[in-house]
Amino acid sequence: MSKKVFITQILIVLLFLGIWQTLAHFNIINTFIFSSPFKVFKTMIDLTVNHNLIYHIFVTIKEIIVSFILGITIAFFISVFLYLNPFIAKTVEPFLTMLNSMPKVALGPIIIIWVGANTKAIIFMALLINVIVSILNIYNGFINIDATKKKIFKVFKSNKKDELLYLVIPENKNIIVNTIKINISLTMIGVIMGEFLVSKSGIGYLIVYGTQVFNLDIVFSGIFILIFISCIIYILTNYICKKI
Repeated sequence: MSKKVFITQILIVLLFLGIWQTLAHFNIINTFIFSSPFKVFKTMIDLTVNHNLIYHIFVTIKEIIVSFILGITIAFFISVFLYLNPFIAKTVEPFLTMLNSMPKVALGPIIIIWVGANTKAIIFMALLINVIVSILNIYNGFINIDATKKKIFKVFKSNKKDELLYLVIPENKNIIVNTIKINISLTMIGVIMGEFLVSKSGIGYLIVYGTQVFNLDIVFSGIFILIFISCIIYILTNYICKKI
């Protein structure tokens, strides 16, 4: 079944590219605005030869990895802390919800002033986007454990830490795994948003540069590279999560 699904997905992609190229070849669409697969491929080669595309890809991937590891680690330990401290959890939960609903890009100028127009600002932006969602997901999983199982632990006079280690975390492994998948997606969004604001390198920078010079071939190239990166990260994350 998995092979059939994979082959079908590949065929859908090829069909999309084929239709796109056909429409561009017969001038049914304006290639200046919509580009074409052939022009995007040529632009990628040009960026690789003349504009150090590999370096820009490396910069973006590094920022994604650092932001993801920091984000999921911070979110997990804060969730544990909130579970062990119910009073603090009930106090801060409304504030977390409000922060989560806030458009993070509006904080961009403040972030630049706080940490500077550099990689730190990009990572900070990514953390703002991925940490709060991850905290809410993991913490809500922690507090929604089956009441019967919690009563059994209390019968054996277990403390809060034992309950956390031997019941709460194991029971929430699926939620933690799903949160990891969500976190990596949000991390990519945060990194690209950060690169739009302050970066002088990376795929986000290339997309902004292509927009500024009105070269949509560069913009589409950046988008396709991001899609490819997200596919690779999804496959790796899915593999690791299955092992977990």
